[in-house]
Amino acid sequence: MFRLLLIISLLFASKITATENSKKEVILLHTNDIESVYEPIPALWRDDMDYIGGLSHLATLIRNTREEEGITFLLDAGDIFTGALSKKTEGKLPFDLYSAMDYDAMTLGNHEFEYGWEILVDTIPRANFPVLNANIYNETTGNLIAKPYTILEKSGVKVGVIGVMGIDAFYNTMAPFHRTGLSVKDPTETAQYWADKIRDNVDMIVVLTHQNKTAPMQTNKEADPSVQRGFDEDYAMAGALKGVDVIFGGHSDNGLNKPVIHPKTGTVIGLTFGQGMHLGYTKFAVDLEKHDVEYLDGYLIPVNSAQLSEDKKTAQLIKDSRNDFPELAEVIAQVEQPLMRRYNRESSIGNLLTDFMKSAGNSDIGFLNSGAIRADMNAGNLTLEQLINVYPFKDNLTVIELSGKQVRDLIEYSLTLPYGIGQVSGLSITYDSSKNTLERIVDVKVNGETIIDENKYTVAVSGYLADGGDGFNVFTEGRVVNANLPFQDALYSQFKKAKNIKKLTIGRQIDISEK
Repeated sequence: MFRLLLIISLLFASKITATENSKKEVILLHTNDIESVYEPIPALWRDDMDYIGGLSHLATLIRNTREEEGITFLLDAGDIFTGALSKKTEGKLPFDLYSAMDYDAMTLGNHEFEYGWEILVDTIPRANFPVLNANIYNETTGNLIAKPYTILEKSGVKVGVIGVMGIDAFYNTMAPFHRTGLSVKDPTETAQYWADKIRDNVDMIVVLTHQNKTAPMQTNKEADPSVQRGFDEDYAMAGALKGVDVIFGGHSDNGLNKPVIHPKTGTVIGLTFGQGMHLGYTKFAVDLEKHDVEYLDGYLIPVNSAQLSEDKKTAQLIKDSRNDFPELAEVIAQVEQPLMRRYNRESSIGNLLTDFMKSAGNSDIGFLNSGAIRADMNAGNLTLEQLINVYPFKDNLTVIELSGKQVRDLIEYSLTLPYGIGQVSGLSITYDSSKNTLERIVDVKVNGETIIDENKYTVAVSGYLADGGDGFNVFTEGRVVNANLPFQDALYSQFKKAKNIKKLTIGRQIDISEK
């Protein structure tokens, strides 16, 4: 009898031990929308630090966190391209940096297509980690342009990772000439298809998304709720998908200080604010026998650059890249005072750039979407690298003739803030934001004269807007007058000519509802 009890006791203890051993604590670290922001920026909106971000400081934070934790996976939700060094290397430097930082996987964002999708496809093998997208296809071959998923394994834990891009991100924030020859499928249906395929082979499933309405980086966006676009598409996806444990999102430049758990499915949603200012941290208990995933904790870790040393490997890669392109160090102008971006409001830097566009295009009006302005201008020397960081996109300055009625339609659409307000030169706009959509204009003047619907006006815009980017389809209805001047060349010549840049006053777009 004693022997029987002993055997039963040992079997029971063995079962408990096996169950305990089947549970693993797993840390998922995540980033999104770093967008080649390699240097710390002033943390003007925070009281607890002077500077935030910097890719080499982020790399140190990642390394330190990994050393402190057990099983960790590092993931990114896209937009690692843009900026001068990325542009000069056609995306090679960002992939090299991410390889040096030991990323485990990433999904493609819209900015990865800026140098042409053919170049992107050729450059992807440079990464020593899986670069994913499951719903963008080559229309000629019918093949996906990247791997749809990957299965990562560490310490016996298998994590399936799927990458998808949103429909809006594909069509409305990617220039048409960057996606010619490509097609996109529904991201939720696609994610579900691949999740079903791999579920029995993994312990947990993560979907990396690049979707939601975008509100590109703005220095103080953390503190400004008006530029937060939410995460509606990620939330809807989390409620629709079955058997998916985690969604890490990108594109919106939104952030969640604590992950959101969908009440219907239990899917965990995480986003950082982008630009390498935070590291997303999520902790899970994963039962390898039951394939059960329990969320334990999650938060964003700010990259306090003053308290983090630079990672030598990534810092050297950036330094070497700058040495490869010494022309980027050219000082092209002096900036008297900082010129800052605003997303939903007129900005000093927006006024300056559109003034230069208007001058370069010899047009009546200059117009630029706020999302195109990717960096502030600090006071002091303005280098070519900094100028390209402000506007890193490869397109032409395009002059389009519109009727007065079309200009009014353009302004009304801009005032709905679909992707931020349009920055303008040559226009004086009075509007009432409390009015209904497309009924907000009170008065419009072109160079001091009341606009006339039947008259013709020339508008200098980017090639992206000329093709209807950000939903500004009115430009496709106008007559193209000139589209032959490279945009960055136009800006360069205007800054060189100006030499000294003074801070511009605000007052071109007045909202009477705020009085």
